[in-house]
Amino acid sequence: MEVTVAENKRQDGKGRVGTQENPEAYTNVPGHIIPIIEREFDDFDNEAEKFLADELPEAEFIGFRLKQGVYGQRQPDVQMVRVKLPFGGVTPEQMDSFAEVVERYAPLNKGHITTRQNIQIHHVPLRDMEELIKVISKTGLSSREGCGNTVRNVTGDPWAGIATDEVFDPTPYVTAYVRYFVRHPTTQLMPRKIKTAFSGSDEDRAITGIHDIAFLARERDGVKGFEVRVGGGTSIMARVAPPIVDFVEADNGDYIKVAEAVFRIFDRQDWLRVNRARARIKVLVDKIGADAFRELLDEELAGDWVEEREFGPELVERLRFDDDEGARAPKAPPQSASPNGDRQAFERFVATNVQPQRQEGFSAVEVKITRGDLTPEQFRGLGQIMRDYSGGNARSTVQQNLVLRWVRNASLYDVWTKLSELGLGDPGAREITDVVSCPGTDSCKLGITSSMGLNRAVKERVDAMEIDDELTRKIHIKMSGCPNGCSQHHIANIGFYGASLKIGDRQMPAYIPHIGGNYEGGEVIYGTRLKSRLPAKRVPEAVERWVRLYESERAAGEEFNAFADRAGAERFEKEVKDLTMPADFSLETMQQFIDWQRATPYKVERGEGECAI
Repeated sequence: MEVTVAENKRQDGKGRVGTQENPEAYTNVPGHIIPIIEREFDDFDNEAEKFLADELPEAEFIGFRLKQGVYGQRQPDVQMVRVKLPFGGVTPEQMDSFAEVVERYAPLNKGHITTRQNIQIHHVPLRDMEELIKVISKTGLSSREGCGNTVRNVTGDPWAGIATDEVFDPTPYVTAYVRYFVRHPTTQLMPRKIKTAFSGSDEDRAITGIHDIAFLARERDGVKGFEVRVGGGTSIMARVAPPIVDFVEADNGDYIKVAEAVFRIFDRQDWLRVNRARARIKVLVDKIGADAFRELLDEELAGDWVEEREFGPELVERLRFDDDEGARAPKAPPQSASPNGDRQAFERFVATNVQPQRQEGFSAVEVKITRGDLTPEQFRGLGQIMRDYSGGNARSTVQQNLVLRWVRNASLYDVWTKLSELGLGDPGAREITDVVSCPGTDSCKLGITSSMGLNRAVKERVDAMEIDDELTRKIHIKMSGCPNGCSQHHIANIGFYGASLKIGDRQMPAYIPHIGGNYEGGEVIYGTRLKSRLPAKRVPEAVERWVRLYESERAAGEEFNAFADRAGAERFEKEVKDLTMPADFSLETMQQFIDWQRATPYKVERGEGECAI
């Protein structure tokens, strides 16, 4: 492929804050990270009405609404809105807002936590979308650039600021980064989207290796800074982001300057725009190599554009927000409840869902949220628990859960009791029963299979197995409805992505398995793709066979990935070989030709994604 670069492309900055060119204003209160510009609501309503009246071409309107975080679904006349939660942070008032708009506008009566720490709301009619966006903005929520070829939601460690192992809390620097790049002229129509993560610890709970650009906290001679990684990503051509800059200062704004330089380089790669499937920055880094990319970066940082910006300590100071969560932490309760009689259920919850904070007397409680879905009652109930027991502090996770921060140890039983009343008191956060999936064909145009339906079926099978072995419980299972990997199936111990089988003139939903992925302990490993194609209705049986194989043939203390590496892919393929043999269509086998949670015969119906429009 010929490499063509737009050498003289105009790449402006944002302009001074408070001018007509950049009317943003920053409100330093919890949850108000992305500046709200109210005229954008009217713009959306006007553009939507012009589109509905056939006065605006569809391609032009799609590009507009994507920047507002509104994405087309496979179902006609309804949309999905992706609300950004920078670093996963959410307030009680925002939880109430989610409850309100889900009740008013979402027919399925649920909101969905994604593996990017966003909240998505599906099946919203286009004419209702402007009002929905306006309602959530009252509590500081924004969907701006939740979609499109922009800097997407910036993810982070949900335990940042309270973890015992971090170099420093990157949260204030995340805020500055988010505010700098939202609505930035250079990042409005790049070749493809940019996914960013920040981690304060080498445990890397933000999984920086799978991101387009990522920042890991470092400290040199008392100076805070970051190691910068560029060029990671899952989907096709999965890559782990290599380190590009060993150390760049944080407080003087150099980390933002480096990021803009990276985006400027990426934005000029016109050869990447030809094929959207390979238009990610990882393709550039992979093609020319990390050393050559560093040379491009050094050249870019020497450009005249740097002097046109306002990089420096003043920039970071203006954009950052140092939220003193500890000042809002709840006071010690005058009295606290404790289990009467059998303590087993509560103690199991504490063992799997509670982590002590570095601040004495406090813990973080991880709420296990099945398939990432929350009803209005659960949104409101969690918001009230946050008010009563965590000082309003909570963050969503890439495991589609919610971490309640700053919970008094003396209040843990009360919190568990309240969560249980909401149906959210289950133990096993980040264990084998905490299955992760994307929406799949429930809503996504690119979906091939019902990954949410498979999630339900696999979870039911694993629950029924009543696993009490500690090593087996550590297994992570993820499934995506297509190869793109929104569930992050590549890095699961057992992962699946949606496919199909052709049986005569009929089609059957199927999955391709991956074995041996990892994202814990600061190391990203992409699982081995097996030479197996499993009919969707047989996947739960395959999961059970692999789990039992591991339990029966492992060495003492051997974890799943070590066993998978020793046993080899062929051993896993052999264990399910009979399951891969598709059945001919008959009355007895008819259910295999119907996807999970569906009532009609399966047929591949895949539309065009909108990210590159």
